[in-house]
This record gives sequence, C-alpha cells and structure tokens, in this order.
Amino acid sequence: MSNACDYCRPDAKRLSQEEAEHELKALIGWSLIDENQERLKLQRQFPFPDFASALHFTNQVGEFAEKIGHHPDLYTAWGKVIVVWYTHKIQGVQVGDFLCAAETDRIYSQN
Repeated sequence: MSNACDYCRPDAKRLSQEEAEHELKALIGWSLIDENQERLKLQRQFPFPDFASALHFTNQVGEFAEKIGHHPDLYTAWGKVIVVWYTHKIQGVQVGDFLCAAETDRIYSQN
C-alpha cells in the first residue's frame, strides 16, 4: 500500500449494497451500517479489558491509517473501540475499505 491513498480517488468504485454484502462475508464481526439510506459504512466494535488497551489499539490503527493515507472513524471508550471504515470522497464503501477492515482485524489479533 502506498502513502498516497489509492483508495481515496474520486473515481473509486462505490460498492452497491449487494456487492458490499458479498465482500462482508470474508470478515468476522463487521457489519454494514446504512447512513441516511444512501451511504454505507463498515463498522466493528472491538472489546478490551480496560481503557489503556483500547487506547493502544486505537493508536495502532491510527499508525496504519497514516501509513496508507486512508483514515477510519475511531471511537475509543473504556473497554471498547468502534472502528468505521468508508471512503469519504465517494460517500460509501469500496474494496479498499474491506482490505483495511481485514488489516484492523490482524492488528487486533496481535493485542
């Protein structure tokens, strides 16, 4: 993956609900949320035993996002982190968001 976000091109193909549901089958624990009946996002909540662990994971995902130049929404609270991947420029999800979700899972598995 490159520093310039290849996923954030304005011509990236936004996935339909059906296409996104097909891609979702490869991920465990993730769900599609439909914001305003038109903008799909990919979301998962990760559990942690305490705030420090949740914050550490948030920072790891943040480092990955900075490296590739594609950034999720991250919500950190005591005992949990909610990660939301979508592509802002196309106002939806595309294949790269699912790859980022898989990498997020890999990061979580190492904690």
